[in-house]
Amino acid sequence: MGKVVSVLRQHPAVVLALGVLALVLGLLLADRGTAAQWIGTGFVVLVVLRTGVDMVRDVLRGHYGLDILAVVAMVATISVGEYVAALIVVVMLTGGEALEEYAAARARAELTSLLARAPQVAHLVVDGEDRADGEPQVRDLSVDEVRPGDLLMVRPGEVVPVDGELVGQEGTFDESSLTGESLPVTRAAGDRVLSGAVNGHRAVLVRAEASAADSQYQRILRLVEAAEDSRAPTVRVADRFAVPFTLVSLLIAGVAWWASGDPVRFAEVLVLATPCPLLIAAPVAFLGGTSTAARSGIIVKGGATLEALARARSVAFDKTGTLTIGRPTLARVEAAPGHDPDEVLRLAASAEQFSSHVLADGVMRAARERGLRLADGSAAEERATHGVLATVDGRRVVVGKLALVRETDPAAHPAELEPGETAVSVAVDGRFAGSLVLLDPLRPNAAATVDVLRELGAAEVVMLTGDQEATARPLAREAGVDRVEAGLLPEDKVRLVAAMEHRPVIMVGDGVNDAPVLAAADVGVAMGARGSTAASEAADVVITRDDIGKVVQAVDIGRHTYRVALRAIWLGVALSLGLMVVAAFGHIPAVAGALTQELVDLAAILYALLALRPGVRHPEVLEGAGAEQRVPVRA
Repeated sequence: MGKVVSVLRQHPAVVLALGVLALVLGLLLADRGTAAQWIGTGFVVLVVLRTGVDMVRDVLRGHYGLDILAVVAMVATISVGEYVAALIVVVMLTGGEALEEYAAARARAELTSLLARAPQVAHLVVDGEDRADGEPQVRDLSVDEVRPGDLLMVRPGEVVPVDGELVGQEGTFDESSLTGESLPVTRAAGDRVLSGAVNGHRAVLVRAEASAADSQYQRILRLVEAAEDSRAPTVRVADRFAVPFTLVSLLIAGVAWWASGDPVRFAEVLVLATPCPLLIAAPVAFLGGTSTAARSGIIVKGGATLEALARARSVAFDKTGTLTIGRPTLARVEAAPGHDPDEVLRLAASAEQFSSHVLADGVMRAARERGLRLADGSAAEERATHGVLATVDGRRVVVGKLALVRETDPAAHPAELEPGETAVSVAVDGRFAGSLVLLDPLRPNAAATVDVLRELGAAEVVMLTGDQEATARPLAREAGVDRVEAGLLPEDKVRLVAAMEHRPVIMVGDGVNDAPVLAAADVGVAMGARGSTAASEAADVVITRDDIGKVVQAVDIGRHTYRVALRAIWLGVALSLGLMVVAAFGHIPAVAGALTQELVDLAAILYALLALRPGVRHPEVLEGAGAEQRVPVRA
């Protein structure tokens, strides 16, 4: 009730219309019919003039909205002396905006809860002695003042203010607002902790790795704000109902007038033709779908994206970190004659410190696991999707694709690979030094995800990867993917997505090199838990949990939301048309018709709120997903 009062305060037109209606009804009860008629008629005329001006402006801009019906209904009821019915129409129209805002607030609850929880203060650990109780000395500062490298204390129940590394003892965190995972997760010292996670029952120390603006939670908030500001095409589709709905309504009203010879019948029909269900139902449904997605760890940038997800006919996947787990492990080192395998690995890992590619992480991790000391390189140059060049211990090292290494030494040769393996070639001081063979297995639920996407209407599923075909094709076959395009540059992916026949096209990726194709696709889906900031910013959908099965859930939510929106619109239209036909035979007086139309509005809005439900669930895509979800995340 408090929310309703708050909304009414924000819409004085509603309060004024209700006040005039109450005054008119009071005068009628006091047997002051003439005064009631003058006041009611005068107020409705003012509303008609104001609404009519806006309507004319819209028509001049080529937009034929549903206000036409409202104006005709008010004029008709006033003309036949049904000023009380006209006042009810005014209350309904002015109250439509307030009612929409109330319903939207209900649908938007999950999104606004994210905004409300945004951390504002961080506790900076001050160098020096600890307090008497053993806790470090801290100084509070604005979260915007935190810089990478700062040591922060996060107290029990507090939100982690920035992305960082856990220092000291392990901690337990609630990451549900980020990943949709309902159970708390335990992080050990050295693990990465995401901003937005809620600390458990004891204070922990976190070393900041990013500023607040560059942290995960703020990135999600920016996407949420974009989602709230968007307007879905289906909402505009509702406007396209205006002309046929208006013509049918006027036809029914005109025939009723002609057949009965009574102009009152014309007004009685039109009070049931007011357009609130069309204006309100679709936005409420899409806000509900966006809220449901956010609650599931899927940030959707707007209703337009939900509609495109619902109608998607093709899906394209990146390979590394998307269909595969994205944490490649070193299978073996194939060193060229005269080169020590450990030294080849050490030099390659030292150079890979300057690369953002997921394979670089696997190479560095393998070197550390073998106890190799990485050197500080210099004069580094990363060539996107190809590799990296750097000077390490005075030696020029080239690490990456075979084609890049062959620019240095044309004699470089490919490694012997088993299905699913990939190779990183290495050259040192202009000579081929060998290959690092890595294995990045398919995600356990990748094949189930592809199968369900086909069941949901995907006519084509393809893999677009920069990796070599010998590596990509066995993985694609295992996942059940139709077609493989390998050895691609970012611009090649954009070209291939643009040429796909069945549209809309969903593109799923995670890396920096995927940002252009995510932006170019009809729906770009970023695996944001470990993916790059660039990919998340370019995408239309960001999955905050490292689970490819969430792609199916996103499509499910889109399809469910779109169906609810259209059914809510048609529900309102069908009820209005049915009641108009009844009114055409003189069975619904004008005042009763105006009140009945309010019930039609309410029915359409309540149906639209069904978008808050999760829709169909596909448990098969979640099987085996737990393993990769618990891998420590990485920027």
